[in-house]
Amino acid sequence: MTKIIGLTGGIGSGKTTIANYFKSLGVPVYIADDAAKEVMKLPEIVASLKVAFGEDIFNGNILNSEKLAKIVFNNPEKLNLLNKIVHPAVKIHFDQWLLAHKKSPFVIKEAAILFESGSYKYCDKIITVVAPLETRIKRVIERDKTTREAVLKRIENQWSDEQKISKSDFVIHNSSFEAAESQVNEIHNLLIIQ
Repeated sequence: MTKIIGLTGGIGSGKTTIANYFKSLGVPVYIADDAAKEVMKLPEIVASLKVAFGEDIFNGNILNSEKLAKIVFNNPEKLNLLNKIVHPAVKIHFDQWLLAHKKSPFVIKEAAILFESGSYKYCDKIITVVAPLETRIKRVIERDKTTREAVLKRIENQWSDEQKISKSDFVIHNSSFEAAESQVNEIHNLLIIQ
């Protein structure tokens, strides 16, 4: 049976880079954020989002994710409501994707909120990617063209590295890609033989 390996890390830790490196080794990789964006285009999800957050988060049926983000990021109740709408649909999407990769010894499920969403419970092993705080902040400011304050606010909304590490089987220290690459190779080799 195909093992599900959860891959997570705080914003700016470099988990997508790590996921892509696993992909380059031939491992099927599921990116939960990308899947959520697809799921949020489904008619039934669009309808639920309009009821929950109002018509004005859409331009027609095109979601204005910035408007939605402004609503949910400073309001835990609204964020919880969004998660209740989107996560079950992402779970169904993932289960269908998993069927298509059932011949693989293992797959990677990359999710920023693997722990917060509870989806870590469906993983056989968990890898957490960590990086120094200042490195993370710099990466996100460059990537999202945002402010230090906005990045710190998003970091506060996620589990701490310590919380994630305590529930993880592997930890990748991603201060440089070269160091992370050798850690990925080591983990890959261990997972292939398990």
